[in-house]
Amino acid sequence: MTRILVLNTGSSSVKYRLFDGTETVAKGLVERIGEPGGEARDHETALQRIMDQIDLTGLAAVGHRVVHGGSEFTRATIIDDTVVAAVARLVPLAPLHNPPALSGIDVARKLLPDVPQVAVFDTAFHATIPPEGVTYAIDAALAQRWGVRRYGFHGTSHAYVARRTAELLGVPVQQANVITVHLGNGASACAVQGGRSVATSMGMSPQGGLVMGTRSGDIDPAIVFHLHRVAGLSFDEVENMLTRDAGMRGLTGENDMRVVEQRMEDGDPVATLAIDVYCRRIREYVGAYLAVLGRVDAISFTAGVGEHSPIVRGRTLAGLSALGIEVDTERNERNAPVISPDGAPVAVCVVPTDEELEIAEQTRATLAASGAGRG
Repeated sequence: MTRILVLNTGSSSVKYRLFDGTETVAKGLVERIGEPGGEARDHETALQRIMDQIDLTGLAAVGHRVVHGGSEFTRATIIDDTVVAAVARLVPLAPLHNPPALSGIDVARKLLPDVPQVAVFDTAFHATIPPEGVTYAIDAALAQRWGVRRYGFHGTSHAYVARRTAELLGVPVQQANVITVHLGNGASACAVQGGRSVATSMGMSPQGGLVMGTRSGDIDPAIVFHLHRVAGLSFDEVENMLTRDAGMRGLTGENDMRVVEQRMEDGDPVATLAIDVYCRRIREYVGAYLAVLGRVDAISFTAGVGEHSPIVRGRTLAGLSALGIEVDTERNERNAPVISPDGAPVAVCVVPTDEELEIAEQTRATLAASGAGRG
């Protein structure tokens, strides 16, 4: 089998996983890069350490997670100087995420000059959303000039989970309509029709949509102007609050859902309200995507909260039996793969995501399509 090294490069960390086919043969994380007492002084040192620790014999390619591909990248792409320049131009759309990815790409190309490098974009899966689903109702010329539109994120997770859900149902993914709900510290929902994204909750940035660990999700945009004019907050302060101190942390002071759930069970009304807000927002998107899809075969929960919180799953879908959506309490409590009753019109599933495997598979497919693969 060909080996694929997957790299997820953050501003102060590099997460890696080496695949031989679908089997993981090495994985790890280098953290606190460039920080006092950290594990590496810079990204080049971190990646060199990774290369020295793992067996790269037969390495076919390196797959890089890149958050934002804008409108330019609608599929995984072999990296060359032109691609690097295009990803750099997209930095204003993803100022926290694209620069570290570019650093990882730059260093990996230097350390492995003869190995193909592939960029796999979080946004690419959502390129199939129709124009009416990505267009915001603002000045059209302004939006066109500055790239203001819905892009969507978590694409590798939604793609993987939709495909695995179809396998659980025993039908080809091309015949399945699935609502995927990715609930981690970041959270998003996606309507997947026949394996293609047709709607998603995140927007121009990962800020929109569902309530998240530290991000607000959807809010009235006038709130920003109100806090600036009336509360005297600068735009940078508002942005920092909405990104780092909103969501569950803003509502409760805590962004770990397990802690919030325990507080709710202990009778804390603040935690109870926060979970109600969190679950209602998800339910609103499920209802919207039922309307978008017309027919839904399954709703699948994934990522840390989605895979491990019976409370969130149960409260989110409670009272929807008239729509064919029910949750079996016993199955839900044990995080079964299918938590709906037998014969339910809409299957409710718990599907562990594997974004690194999806990146590896997309990398391998991109190599095959281009004829650049080896090994």
